[in-house]
Amino acid sequence: MRERTVGSDIAYLPVATPIGVFVVAARNDAVTGGWFEGQKYFPGISAEAGWRQEETPVLRAARDELDAYFAGTLMRFTVPLVPEGTAFQCKVWEALRAVPFGETTTYAALARAIGRPGAFHPVGAAVGRNPMSLFVPCHRALGSDGSLTGYAGGLERKRWLLDHESREPRLFN
Repeated sequence: MRERTVGSDIAYLPVATPIGVFVVAARNDAVTGGWFEGQKYFPGISAEAGWRQEETPVLRAARDELDAYFAGTLMRFTVPLVPEGTAFQCKVWEALRAVPFGETTTYAALARAIGRPGAFHPVGAAVGRNPMSLFVPCHRALGSDGSLTGYAGGLERKRWLLDHESREPRLFN
């Protein structure tokens, strides 16, 4: 993960999912963002800001992985990711990526994981500003008491995603 960079030339691809349209963005050969349309912090997509809708190889791979995730056959995304944020945010997002499919964590546990045990509020803020929903699974972060806390994509989506991941794998079709 890298710190925020300045620039444009961002390719994006809308992907239909069971819980709404998900927009994936990429620069060069790496995914740099993923948001549900209309979610909090959804970027201003426009040609003037350097955005262009295009099906690049990395965006096609991201769409295929999203389709597999929602079909229940993918548990870890492998497309190259380069989320853009501060060094602190990138540490938090990397810790989130370590939370396995079907499991959850807390903001306090994430703070401990990055070596900043008292920083659970800033960790929560970094989780909330995650520019790569699903790819960096911020929906797996819960309150210290295990409660469902904020999610930029909406609590109903967070609940859906957690339910989706908690299902027992099918042994037979």
